[in-house]
Amino acid sequence: MSEEWIAVSKGAGGIVVTPDGDIDMSRSPDFRGALRQANDTKPERLVVNLEKVGYMDSSGLATLVECMRTTKQASTEMILCGMNERVRAIFDIARLDQFFTIVGSLDDVG
Repeated sequence: MSEEWIAVSKGAGGIVVTPDGDIDMSRSPDFRGALRQANDTKPERLVVNLEKVGYMDSSGLATLVECMRTTKQASTEMILCGMNERVRAIFDIARLDQFFTIVGSLDDVG
């Protein structure tokens, strides 16, 4: 479906997108493409599992904000899970934690 470093599967009541590795300016376009393809299937829920992401820069954040807007327009529930402390801190500092549904792990997705 996309680049080798991004797994896309069915689960957790929808589609799960699991990137593996840092998300920075060089990888954000592929990440954006995988999220768009997943959202194009019109799932009830789109889960982005970040458990294998060690670092995310502002381009990764922008990609997720764009995806959040797209999922809202499509009435798709978007959930982020599996963030390590470093990635979670970026969301907290940018106050994006107020706009996203964030849970601890994939198992915590309702």
